[in-house]
Amino acid sequence: MSETIMEAGQRPTHGLPAYVLVTPARNEASLLEFTIRAVVAQTVRPLRWVIVSDGSTDGTDTLVSLHAEVHDWIELVRMPLRAERHFGGKALAIRAGLERLKGLDYDVVACLDADITFEPDYFEFLLGKLASDSELGIVGTPYRDATSEIYDYRFVSVDNVSGACQLFRRACYEEIGGYVVARGGAIDTIACLSARMKGWKTRTFTERTSSHHRAIGTAQHGPIASRFNLGKRDYAIGNHPLWEVLRGAYQMTRRPFVLRGLALIAGYLWAAVTRADRPASPEVRAFRRKEQMNRLAAVFFGRGFSAPRSGHGRQIPAKLSH
Repeated sequence: MSETIMEAGQRPTHGLPAYVLVTPARNEASLLEFTIRAVVAQTVRPLRWVIVSDGSTDGTDTLVSLHAEVHDWIELVRMPLRAERHFGGKALAIRAGLERLKGLDYDVVACLDADITFEPDYFEFLLGKLASDSELGIVGTPYRDATSEIYDYRFVSVDNVSGACQLFRRACYEEIGGYVVARGGAIDTIACLSARMKGWKTRTFTERTSSHHRAIGTAQHGPIASRFNLGKRDYAIGNHPLWEVLRGAYQMTRRPFVLRGLALIAGYLWAAVTRADRPASPEVRAFRRKEQMNRLAAVFFGRGFSAPRSGHGRQIPAKLSH
């Protein structure tokens, strides 16, 4: 175990694994202030927090620089301006942030969006989960977004960890090679799939939540367009067609009724017909489909769920994934 986390004044705190924090931010000045306040208020702070300004043109850089003057564990990294906004940029920004942390001794990598807030014990809670189970590779919590929605975890698998805030055991992050540069998104899902395929556990702990101050996927698109794009991402990561139809049917029961589910299925079909790029490897896509079919068998026929694993532990039962 590397050095434990130190609070201000270099006082040892809780004996939890040391962590670093990386946040990609592209024109997030209006919301990032709240995220910074939430992190500063944590009972267990990171050894270092690198905020990567991904070509921001608003006041993001100035805001981070002001806080970095007060807190020497906060650092700004500036990336060149990009013409397009896409999820591949998030993966590249996180890589750039971790590059600045080379040589630092830590056990956990936390990847945090720039528009998230949470209670002061949020990271202490999640670090405690990692400390208590060496087989956990990725952990996180549910979130509430601008629509006040939260997944119903009677039906959503706790194996999936939201990309709004993912904590990786460093060994797991390095084994899967970090985030895949996928322009269409789903980098968080691909990371979880890759981790489970290599034998790590991934887990969402519902005892805590965070608040996402923008509806997921709506930074550039409205709710229907975001569902269409989500359907395209589902195709990219290998969702089984039967799974997608059932997923779309469930989405039809949520606002905006019917259209929400139809847009999801339409996006999936569009990606299939146009043979859209699939950044997830064939092995990851096959693993995804096997998990989904086993979960459907567990839901409809009561069979236990098991997926191929190696090296780190045994897969737990789960229901329908989101």
